[in-house]
Amino acid sequence: MQMKKWQFWLGVLISILFLWLALRGLHLGDFWGAVQKANYIWLLPGIFVYFVGVWVRAWRWHYLLGPIKKIPTKTMFPITTIGYMGNNIYPARAGEVLRAVILKRKEGVPVSASLATIIVERIFDGVVMLAFIFVNLTELAKLTSASGFVGNIQEVAIYGTGIFIGALVVFLLAAMFPQISIRIGSWMIERLTPKRLHEKLGNIMHKFLDGLASLRSPFNVLMVFFTSVIIWLLETGKYWFVMHAFDFEVSFFALMLMNGIVNLATTIPSAPGYIGTFDAPGIAVLTAYGVDQATAAGYTLVLHVALWFPITLLGVYFMAREGIKWSDDLREETKE
Repeated sequence: MQMKKWQFWLGVLISILFLWLALRGLHLGDFWGAVQKANYIWLLPGIFVYFVGVWVRAWRWHYLLGPIKKIPTKTMFPITTIGYMGNNIYPARAGEVLRAVILKRKEGVPVSASLATIIVERIFDGVVMLAFIFVNLTELAKLTSASGFVGNIQEVAIYGTGIFIGALVVFLLAAMFPQISIRIGSWMIERLTPKRLHEKLGNIMHKFLDGLASLRSPFNVLMVFFTSVIIWLLETGKYWFVMHAFDFEVSFFALMLMNGIVNLATTIPSAPGYIGTFDAPGIAVLTAYGVDQATAAGYTLVLHVALWFPITLLGVYFMAREGIKWSDDLREETKE
């Protein structure tokens, strides 16, 4: 995956900064002691619950793509897994583009339409993550004095909610009023882009709006939102199972809060795999709940690996099984 070097190194520097925030003052002996004493059998139900969530993600994508083409969830699951593998090993969440390209190759769905549904997924995910934080705002208020790192999350949550809700409203309006959206989009293309690109951008815009077709039904919007809540509750279930491998206990609601804050932080550019941006806020939330730093760091590291490794391994398997490589030929398929 090609990427400007400055963007890659900026991500690395941000990851180093977050790792420093996470690990400053940590006694490595205590950390390794917590990791060695963990009962790793608890990872098995956690991984199982997580993959149930991935299957639900594949179903949600199948549901969003329904107006364009009916594709069975069993077909969507390997493509979804490859996409999340791509997010884990390529910079800039390139796995999202990768799964759109693979879907075009296998099912003939235009990349622009696929990307529209993927962006919708991300908006709903963001809304649910912020809902997890807002549900626990009273808990968060108790924690801010204990953890300076978490201290401004209420303000971030408010601004983040405005951004995600605003984006959702724009997409809903674009879906419900496609003709008006086409007129506005065409006006912008004609005035803001070179004439030679007008036809190409117009085609992309039409395909993108086709990808929003599922949002024209209020029932569909509720279904996507409900499915997104289920997905993130299942992921929090993995946090809960992995917690039982370590010598501490916090409530499920505390883990919902941690999940929301961690995933909000991983939208910050970083090195591939969300190194640092996942770990620092996770450790901060747990220490604010009274978990000692070594145990919090051990748990967060193991959780991070348990979230990263199984789906990455399965994604590599599915990609190899399909005989797909990220090559110049595959890159060409992103052009429409």
